[in-house]
Amino acid sequence: MSKLTLVSHHLCPYVQRAAIALAEKAVPFERNYVDLSNKPDWFRRLSPLGKVPVLRVRTGGREAVIFESAVILEYLEETQPRPLHPDDPLERARHRSWIEFGSSVLNRIAAFYSARSEAALAAEACALSEMLGKVEAELGEGPWFAGAEFSLVDTAYGPIFRYFDVFEEIGEFVSFDSFPKLSAWRSELARRPSVQQAVSPDYPERLLVFLKNRESALGARVRAEYAMSS
Repeated sequence: MSKLTLVSHHLCPYVQRAAIALAEKAVPFERNYVDLSNKPDWFRRLSPLGKVPVLRVRTGGREAVIFESAVILEYLEETQPRPLHPDDPLERARHRSWIEFGSSVLNRIAAFYSARSEAALAAEACALSEMLGKVEAELGEGPWFAGAEFSLVDTAYGPIFRYFDVFEEIGEFVSFDSFPKLSAWRSELARRPSVQQAVSPDYPERLLVFLKNRESALGARVRAEYAMSS
């Protein structure tokens, strides 16, 4: 039997995708956290791109390293029970497309929390709303992206919605009231044990500290909140 180790970072949404998929498949695995601001030598040797997630697979007396979350998810689909992709090739391709769209949403989230001015922050919030509206238009009756079956698309969007749980402590930037299907999906994902357990309990505090330390408009808001509470 293979021994799996997921090399992780506490805040990385792509790590969360892999952790959620492993939990949904009931596959035992270990986690090894790294500080990406001070990468240890063993990690530099292990990860060709210097990024997480990395999945270390020990099987049959040998070890292999798999990197990039999309590749890790596909490997798990090919080797582990409880498939999270649909059987139909066309539907499977549609799911992969929306997972990729989720990666674009994550890029937009990074642009949002990195925006240097309040005007840029507002513009990025509008761009995020527009992207989320496209996802809203794609959703059916739920509770999951594919209806009754939890899928890899759900593993991609659980980490996205987790950001907004923290952003909403700072201010209302995206009105989820405009997206009823998205809001229902977000709530279901927040209750899913695999999604909850993909991060440590102190995730919100870690993300707030990360935002506070950024030279950005959102960081300035967080620092102001910290100053008021101290």
